[in-house]
Amino acid sequence: MRTPAHRHFLPFAVITSAALLLTACGSGSGGSGGTNAADVAAASDKVPTTDVISAVKKDDAAAKLLPAGVTSLTVAVSVGGTPPGTTYLNDGKTLTGQDVDFTKAVAKSLGIELKVEQASFEAILPALDSGKYDFGASNFGVTDERRKTIDFVTYINDGQGFAARKDSKLSRITDLKQLCGLNVATGAGTTFEATLEENKHVCTDAGKKAYQVQTYSEEGAIWSSVQQGRSDVVMSTINGLRYAVAHQQGVKFLNEYHRLDVGFAFKKGTKLAPAFQAAVNELIADGTYDKILKKWGTTGSAIGKSRISPPELKN
Repeated sequence: MRTPAHRHFLPFAVITSAALLLTACGSGSGGSGGTNAADVAAASDKVPTTDVISAVKKDDAAAKLLPAGVTSLTVAVSVGGTPPGTTYLNDGKTLTGQDVDFTKAVAKSLGIELKVEQASFEAILPALDSGKYDFGASNFGVTDERRKTIDFVTYINDGQGFAARKDSKLSRITDLKQLCGLNVATGAGTTFEATLEENKHVCTDAGKKAYQVQTYSEEGAIWSSVQQGRSDVVMSTINGLRYAVAHQQGVKFLNEYHRLDVGFAFKKGTKLAPAFQAAVNELIADGTYDKILKKWGTTGSAIGKSRISPPELKN
């Protein structure tokens, strides 16, 4: 959704029904048309609601690592449309998702309040440097390029993968040359877009027709483009693709392509990182971490400990 960020001052209680409609049924980029409403409805009906946060207690040791006077922080989130990414409960107002649970759990562990602002995914990282947001929580993959301007505190391991319609001849993508001549749908401002754009030359270098990258700001628009035949394949998060394939008819998961650590994103040089790292490690130690992963069916994304801006994982 390429609209200005909306301000919210209740923890993960979000925007109007009109904005929700844009997220669930908007046209996205490039005249994509509506999303598959049946699939969106089916997915929303299956959003897990287990409470894995209320038992989290303040961790004094982690809280002492916060800069003096910090009692409230502003977090920017992007609504992706379906779990385990950030989405809405059936009330159409309350945000939920794996990133939401981790953010709320860390805030409770640190004893701070959250002010939540919604923004498009591609707008969050550039806005951190200006101080518009204190941090971002939207499944941001840790890459060497991003580490030049952003600090990260890791909390899961996810990464890049592919999916397509079940009638596609594609089976397992291990080389981007397999995409030559195809239309590839992905999210705007993501590591997927960067990977695809940076490697277009593999096709022309091989004397083949380059693949075309089609970017969308809404997850629903991505799947609509595939279901309607305007895109041949989707590149997105491993966890998001697995969830989508499990809850949509007519699509298949192709394979994992590149694993990445995922972290909370901060302005370069932030003083908040040590406190967040300590809070995540405490959640791992007290069992809350495992409960969150089990809730969202992402236990394969577990990490042993949180790190601050680690080097990009290399396959």
